[in-house]
Amino acid sequence: MPEPMTAAELLAGYRARELSPVEVTRDALERIEREDPDLNAFCLVDGEHALADAQASEARWARGEPAGALDGVPVAVKDLLLTRGWPTLRGSRAIDPAGPWEHDAPVVAALRRNGAVLPGKTTTPELGWKGVTDSALQGITRNPWDLERTPGGSSGGSAAALAAGMVPLALGTDGGGSIRIPCGFTGLVGLKPTYGRVPAWPASPFGAVAHLGPMARTVTDAALLLDVMSEPDARDWVTLPPPASSFLEGLNDGVEGLRIAFSPALGHAHVYPEIAGVVMQAALGFAALGAHVEHVDPGFEDPHAAFEVLWSAGAARALADLGDPAPETLDPGLAAIAAVGRSHTVLDYLAAVQQRDRLAIHMSGFHQQWDLLLTPTLPLPAFAVGREIPDDWPEERWPSWTPFSYPFNLTQQPAATVPCGFTADGLPIGLQIVGPRYADALVLRAARAFEEAHPQPTLASRS
Repeated sequence: MPEPMTAAELLAGYRARELSPVEVTRDALERIEREDPDLNAFCLVDGEHALADAQASEARWARGEPAGALDGVPVAVKDLLLTRGWPTLRGSRAIDPAGPWEHDAPVVAALRRNGAVLPGKTTTPELGWKGVTDSALQGITRNPWDLERTPGGSSGGSAAALAAGMVPLALGTDGGGSIRIPCGFTGLVGLKPTYGRVPAWPASPFGAVAHLGPMARTVTDAALLLDVMSEPDARDWVTLPPPASSFLEGLNDGVEGLRIAFSPALGHAHVYPEIAGVVMQAALGFAALGAHVEHVDPGFEDPHAAFEVLWSAGAARALADLGDPAPETLDPGLAAIAAVGRSHTVLDYLAAVQQRDRLAIHMSGFHQQWDLLLTPTLPLPAFAVGREIPDDWPEERWPSWTPFSYPFNLTQQPAATVPCGFTADGLPIGLQIVGPRYADALVLRAARAFEEAHPQPTLASRS
């Protein structure tokens, strides 16, 4: 199978009149038709709509008048995001497919303004509540590297579509790791930006732990997509001002002179030895690139308790927004955590917010000394599909195996994952790069420096 092209390569081909958006879109639709029966990455495919988008794009390129930064590039939309004319079912049987579906989320509206081709919507667990991707409505989504393994979640459909080469770009959401988990499990680049960097509407019921970000096969493509996703939208009143410059600017400036802390376990996580060894070598690779790297833990205890209160309360709020569907119609895990959320008092919630504030202040101080923090993205490789937790796992819920992701949802810091190697079984391993708030460009720059120095084979190149 030929190596799928990146978004940057497609755009260069369009500019040179060497590639056709229509042919690229037909190829994407053919890949979806061929690969998706095994993967279940898409819950909706609209080939007619996508080809119409592509034909309009081709006409604009022929006139030398592209609509924007992604004109003619296929981008998959996660099915938590409103998309005009298509149902947004969020993996739930409690949502009426009839709609009406009259609005685009800000990021979808930005894609349309910039000429992107939208082939369809990608699968998610019900309401995006967990770190794997399966639901009674949409079925089980599988990892292209091993069909018996999960791609992670909750942006698992977007990850599977990217890793299999169906599309070059995809939208993800991340409330506790939902971009970084599936990108880590499938050998992709994913960024959870600083909270507010990407406008959101409607506001997530999970509150200010919920972020939106780009998913891609390369860092350059992730930066390109973040440029578009960051365009302001008046419907999000807490969104940040527009970036001063493109995230592509300075992307290749390297990491020489940066002060980088490497924490292999955040001081409290259990990491599989094979993962720990690969990630340590990746972290040491930054020293060879001119950075000052030290083994330093950031010095905070596991904030799981605070996250659990905020996440379970968000689940309860999400179900209340749907009219509190009968528990038997829901994913049993979602019903269970929503019940926990309803049991928390207002004082419990405020105490969790206070703990979150203390953690964010602590990390703000940490970054006065350290430009970046490196950790594993995940402590374990992708495990069997159809399960919230691995076999024989001592804990009951998914955050117990994602100790490196949810702390930085609480602190709202930018955090990216970049592929850094493979297990003996050939499963991808991810390196997480965390920066201080607003340092999204620096995180991407570091990810690009690592990617350039340590390129990882893609699924297509290994098959």
